[in-house]
Amino acid sequence: MVVKPRIIPCLDVKHGRVVKGVNFNDLQDSGDPVELAVKYCDDGADELVWLDIIATVEDQELSLDLIQKARDSLSIPLTVGGGIRSIRHVEQLLEHGADKVSINTYGLENPKILEEVARRWGEQCLVVAIDAKLEGDHYQVYVHGGRTRTHYDLGSWLKQAEDLGAGEFLLTSIDYDGTQRGYDLPMLRYARQIVHRPVIASGGAGSIEHLAEAIEEGQQAVLLASLLHQKQITIGEIKAALFEKGLDIRWPL
Repeated sequence: MVVKPRIIPCLDVKHGRVVKGVNFNDLQDSGDPVELAVKYCDDGADELVWLDIIATVEDQELSLDLIQKARDSLSIPLTVGGGIRSIRHVEQLLEHGADKVSINTYGLENPKILEEVARRWGEQCLVVAIDAKLEGDHYQVYVHGGRTRTHYDLGSWLKQAEDLGAGEFLLTSIDYDGTQRGYDLPMLRYARQIVHRPVIASGGAGSIEHLAEAIEEGQQAVLLASLLHQKQITIGEIKAALFEKGLDIRWPL
């Protein structure tokens, strides 16, 4: 079965508002997360990713009511992450409408949670999010919203997380995030050589050409935020342009 590439808007949520910055810094308000989630769904998004980017750093609970409100109006899969520190948190997210959970920092600090989520709800429920940047001749993994350097290089953590049951990976290039200069194709290429699970490209999308380049290289899913939040283009316009380029995406709407 041929799996068509997914176009996935990302909502980075801080204190109940969508924000976006550059290289994980200088965050600017981009709107209400529920309103944007509904808009992107109506515009033809294949899935949505909702990441509470401050919950882990400030040890806060996720906004379950907001997530439930969004889920009630969505007809597409919803992945939620940020601030997950226990199996109970995962249960709460799934009870409030998440189809998948995205685990980043806590998964590195307590890898057994990945194994437990995959065992209880299936690997398709588990998205392992990874933030990494180029350091010398390798990619280094960071946690706490890109603030804390870990001892893991990207390759070793990808392998371990896949062995623990990761159904897919959300790989964000800290170097490219928010720059709108294109995805970090070398990093994505490297990751796809390491694991067999799908890798969602994240960080740097600034044009239709950037999405097309990633898809033509074999990416099964591309994440985008700034391009949409700044109202430069809609999901429908993106899909129409990609379809015109001959790419086998989920189209028509």
